[in-house]
Amino acid sequence: MLEDFFKVVKKRFNDGEEEEKAPVFKCPRCQNTVLISRYLELNRVCPDCNYHGRLSAAERIKITVDKGSFSEINADMKSCNPIDFPEYTEKQETLRSETGLNDAVVTGTALIKGSPVVVGVMDSRYMMGSMGSVVGEKIARAFEYAAENKLPVVLFTCSGGARMQEGIVSLMQMAKTSGAVKLHSDAGGLYITVLTDPTTGGVTASFASLGDIIIAEPKVLVGFAGRRVIESTIKQRLPEDFQLAEFMQEKGFVDMIVERRKMRSTLSHLLKLHGYNAKEV
Repeated sequence: MLEDFFKVVKKRFNDGEEEEKAPVFKCPRCQNTVLISRYLELNRVCPDCNYHGRLSAAERIKITVDKGSFSEINADMKSCNPIDFPEYTEKQETLRSETGLNDAVVTGTALIKGSPVVVGVMDSRYMMGSMGSVVGEKIARAFEYAAENKLPVVLFTCSGGARMQEGIVSLMQMAKTSGAVKLHSDAGGLYITVLTDPTTGGVTASFASLGDIIIAEPKVLVGFAGRRVIESTIKQRLPEDFQLAEFMQEKGFVDMIVERRKMRSTLSHLLKLHGYNAKEV
């Protein structure tokens, strides 16, 4: 009898050890810890403070579009080294191996609850989503494809800005992508931008700001230059929430702030509201 009792005690003690060893995620905002399994179950959202972590392009596509509906376009495009920047070629080869991506954006066609779309998703794992020649070209081609096929565009942005390793070539992408957005707009197409953390620099200054409807996830960083650069230039202290999504909404830059768990339904509602539904597929 005592032997059975000690077995139960030992099992409970070992179970506790296994729970303590389970991997945890420490939220960078509230500093609370949560099991990584729970954090991933919530699609990288902190259950305590609603912090929205960064998603890979594959994760974003999985939770946004209808299962099995995504078909990638221009998948094989790769950047060269237009200004012979030191070690740039080697860095890209390493990133391609580590991420499984050819560059910092994935584009394709899909359905969102039956509504046909052209979707683009930037991935921060690839050089912080910076915009070089391939990112700009893939986004421009996505808008051109959408215009030709009378499809809406939903674009998830996440970027540190233009890619310095490609010099002036990267800056040219701002004009190219903006021109492609205008082409799509003139064809009567709907463009929905979803700003995720962070969206900055030349991406903010071009296609990220040109959506017919601009959505942002909660408390994401949106801006052009950094806080310290701006403060040193204007010699003034900026508000604490400066460049956060809520501040941008208050100033009219962002139309809606939508939590990740509601994003798919919100996009579906907007698409159907503008006449894009399953009957048009």
